[in-house]
Amino acid sequence: MNLIVVLAALSGAIAVGAGAFGAHGASGAAVEWLKTGAHYQLVHAIAALVALRLEARGPAWLFVAGGAIFASTLYLMALGLPRWLGAMTPVGGTLLIVGWLWLAWLGMRG
Repeated sequence: MNLIVVLAALSGAIAVGAGAFGAHGASGAAVEWLKTGAHYQLVHAIAALVALRLEARGPAWLFVAGGAIFASTLYLMALGLPRWLGAMTPVGGTLLIVGWLWLAWLGMRG
């Protein structure tokens, strides 16, 4: 079993569910939070799989973890939890940026 593949696949499934809920069951600011979270989570689930295929395990882990943190804080706010959770969203975003920079560095190294 490859844990990154499992987590990336689950991340993709959660993103599709969150996006569907945002499109059909949410209202107000929750719609945008769900849409944004789903978009970032789905893109980075795919990025994790690509990074893994390129044998870049570190960036793959950052894409899974960063996507989960970024999206989950938005999802929780959309479900009515306190907005202070939004202060954690940039932590996930920072992990995503570091993952992309790390992947670029690995690519430059050859």
